Amino acid sequence: MMEQYLPAFLEEVVGDRFGRYSKYIIQDRAIPDVRDGLKPVQRRILYAMYDGGNTPDKPYRKSAKTVGDVMGNYHPHGDSSIYEGMVRMAQPWKMGHTLVDGHGNWGSMDDDPPAAMRYTEARLSPIAMELIRDIEKRTVLFKDNFDNTAKEPVVLPSRYPNLLVNGVSGISAGFATEIPPHNLREVIDACVAFMDKPDMTTAELMAIVKGPDLPTGGIIMGEEGIREAYETGKGRMYIRSKTAIEDVRGGKQQIVITEIPYQVVKARLVNTIDSLRLEKKVEGIAEVRDESGRAGMRIVIELKKDADAEGILAYLLKKTDLQVTYSFNMVAIVNKAPRQLGLKSILEAYIAHQKEVVTHRTQFDLEKAEDRAHVLEGLVKALNLLDAVIETIKASKNRQDAQNNLVVKFSFSERQADAILTLQLYRLTNLEITSLEKEHSDTLKKMQQLRAILDNPKKLIGVIRDEL
Repeated sequence: MMEQYLPAFLEEVVGDRFGRYSKYIIQDRAIPDVRDGLKPVQRRILYAMYDGGNTPDKPYRKSAKTVGDVMGNYHPHGDSSIYEGMVRMAQPWKMGHTLVDGHGNWGSMDDDPPAAMRYTEARLSPIAMELIRDIEKRTVLFKDNFDNTAKEPVVLPSRYPNLLVNGVSGISAGFATEIPPHNLREVIDACVAFMDKPDMTTAELMAIVKGPDLPTGGIIMGEEGIREAYETGKGRMYIRSKTAIEDVRGGKQQIVITEIPYQVVKARLVNTIDSLRLEKKVEGIAEVRDESGRAGMRIVIELKKDADAEGILAYLLKKTDLQVTYSFNMVAIVNKAPRQLGLKSILEAYIAHQKEVVTHRTQFDLEKAEDRAHVLEGLVKALNLLDAVIETIKASKNRQDAQNNLVVKFSFSERQADAILTLQLYRLTNLEITSLEKEHSDTLKKMQQLRAILDNPKKLIGVIRDEL
């Protein structure tokens, strides 16, 4: 057969292919979902650990096992990208609250690499369980994994506002995102206040969330940039190290640094300051030492006699990473598309997600309770007609026949007849009969409460508030 060639323009082919690639990178790789604040690889790691029972109440488990589970079931990419995602979630100087509780060498603030995954061990941290809580109650959608052998969650229930609490940074095609970590307590207070008063302004919210709460400490200079970022999603702030000038013996002074800006590598900072001393860019530095240890961070810059400590500190803030600018760029996926979000829209999206989660969970609990009440009704009725029921069962040929006879003779439903046939003999005691009746009335009460939550948006909000 002669081959048929269709002419195609390079621009169109490349444009189409690159468009598909960009869509994938933006939606399914580098940018977090606004509802749970996780990128797909992070969500898959947490879900795989939860699914495998690698929870805080059990011993640590090899990281390689988790990485293998994630790669085999949910994430058909390289093991290094999965392990790096896992490492980041275990490093307390990168996350507001670590989601993975690591055991072994997980790297350091000096940018030391973590040990290979065959050496380290991990399990979920307690707060990660709050991200996953209620997932088995049909609260979130599940989708097929890449080879249709298992299901994975599209988003986690995320019972606290993880996007703001842990922050995120990522670069995709045409979009980047940079959200700093915030204080858990402040963000939850803001959520609660916002649910009570949905027309709050950003300024009112900023009375509760003063600004980011960076895991490495430091001082944020000025709030103009923060206000702009919370209004529009873009802005910049200055982060300065926590420093003190101390007098030491012999009339000398030293500058002591106890907290450095977020995302600054400590070893690199110390080297930069030391090279300024060696190149004599600034006079008066005698020695630079990193004295950090178990007691916390401590970098000491020893000055020569009669050196101008204030002047040297000002020079270092200007020329080194003792002070850095941080640019907010709060981009997240909302309804499958990337959007630049201010503080209000992030909280709005989170609260809408929680309403969905709690509604689905309440419906699930209600169905369970309705089923249980139906069964209990049958049992209570059967215990009142006990002798006739036993006669009927004795006269039947087999189990199926007995079930049919109960349905026909006493108009039980099939579900009730089945429950009656699995009833154990000890349940015929006096005590058990009363406890069945009590359970029945309790279940009816519970159903009433669940229906009230579903019927009343105010009650729904109340449930979310109490749980937060």
